[in-house]
Amino acid sequence: MSNSERLVEFELLGQEYRFYTAATEEEMQAILSLVRQLIETEPNANIGTLATGKKAILACLNIASRYVKLQQDFTDYQESTEKRITMLSDDIKGLLSVD
Repeated sequence: MSNSERLVEFELLGQEYRFYTAATEEEMQAILSLVRQLIETEPNANIGTLATGKKAILACLNIASRYVKLQQDFTDYQESTEKRITMLSDDIKGLLSVD
């Protein structure tokens, strides 16, 4: 454990969890809020007697899906930005060489 890590304790679906993390209190609250939202309020979360483990897996899959989508969006953004920078650079070079 590094000096910047701290013990985090929380309850989720009636079970207690403890682990060490370097995440800030604000980050942990945001993370736990998202996980609780996915487990407790998603349409599939209210399927009768769906086991806790299955709810957790569904939440993990949902988070992974969001992560993959964000990665793709970021890659698309980088490519689009690079194209715009190249076009602007070419425009500027064209204007400067007109002299």
